[in-house]
Amino acid sequence: MTNHEENNALPPKTCTIDLLVTKEDDVNKVIEGKKTATRRNGRYADIGEMMVLKDKQFVVERVYSQSLGELTDEHARQEGYNTVEEYKESILSYHPGMPWLPQMRVWVHEFSAVNG
Repeated sequence: MTNHEENNALPPKTCTIDLLVTKEDDVNKVIEGKKTATRRNGRYADIGEMMVLKDKQFVVERVYSQSLGELTDEHARQEGYNTVEEYKESILSYHPGMPWLPQMRVWVHEFSAVNG
């Protein structure tokens, strides 16, 4: 699977944007500017779609597929962690028993705050 960044090349959404960022710690990281991306096993948003967290708006700028094996520390920092290992530990704590498979693909949703 290759990375897709154009809406017309993306498969249908599997969930809604209001479920993209739901954990309180993650919401706070987004609002503080420490989290600028979320990886999910499905596609939750379209490019240009708006997300509202605690009355603040964020716009989805990129949506693409990525394997867990492609993750770098820079990607982990987008998620609000210092390293891939920290990010991995956090994800596995949310999903007990889930294996971390390098070939497993996830959907990356990158977003930024809307000024105003």
